[in-house]
Amino acid sequence: MELSEQDLELLNSKIGLHALLRNKKIKLESALNEAQYINELKQKQEELIKLQNWVIENDQKVVILFEGRDAAGKGGAIRRFTQHINPRHYRIVALDIPSDDEKKQWFFQRYINHLPKPGEIVLFDRSWYNRAGVEPVNNFCTDEEYKIFMSQVNEFEKMLVQSNTHLIKFYFSITKEEQAKRFVDIQKDPLKRWKMTAVDQQAQDLWADYTRCKNAMFEKTDTGHAPWLIIDANEKSKARLQAIDHVLDTIPYK
Repeated sequence: MELSEQDLELLNSKIGLHALLRNKKIKLESALNEAQYINELKQKQEELIKLQNWVIENDQKVVILFEGRDAAGKGGAIRRFTQHINPRHYRIVALDIPSDDEKKQWFFQRYINHLPKPGEIVLFDRSWYNRAGVEPVNNFCTDEEYKIFMSQVNEFEKMLVQSNTHLIKFYFSITKEEQAKRFVDIQKDPLKRWKMTAVDQQAQDLWADYTRCKNAMFEKTDTGHAPWLIIDANEKSKARLQAIDHVLDTIPYK
């Protein structure tokens, strides 16, 4: 493997040496790739701090949705987004199943309760789009409830945008084979095993149903005021960098 002066400089840095020495067997190419990723991520995270400062100083409101199949890497991407920004001015929202009272409310009500105040960023680890995928596939909602959601969601998002909210929608896309591999890795790791739910365990068997709902969701809800960005998430590091890049490019911070 031929290394440039820039590659050598990176490998001799703290980041590069950590990547080289992290494993007993030194793999130069993988260590260089890891060091390049960490270095690029750090630069983008510095920009996210600037973006957040602009949000705070200008009373801006930002909503970022992280959607995708189980084990697609949504949580890992959110952690990289928030790793160095001010914790007093962002929130991560990952709602549990609705309570009995919430089930009787207008569907969007409980999400409205978590929208950002001026100067705040809110990241949804799954969002109202549960009703476009997880719920109909697993029979957690009726056909009528699904149809009502699909008829209302575009107007709901338009109201958000018209109220000066920056709305970004990510869909992290992985292959069936990659999902199966990640499920095995999760089950082997005692620190991650808690992530596997009953819904996750059915995901492979229901793959085609999820695909059908996903395609219907894109066809109906990919709008001019709230478009989807579909991210190839088979490689986690590239997916994280692409997502951060999109936020930096989309929100007009100074």
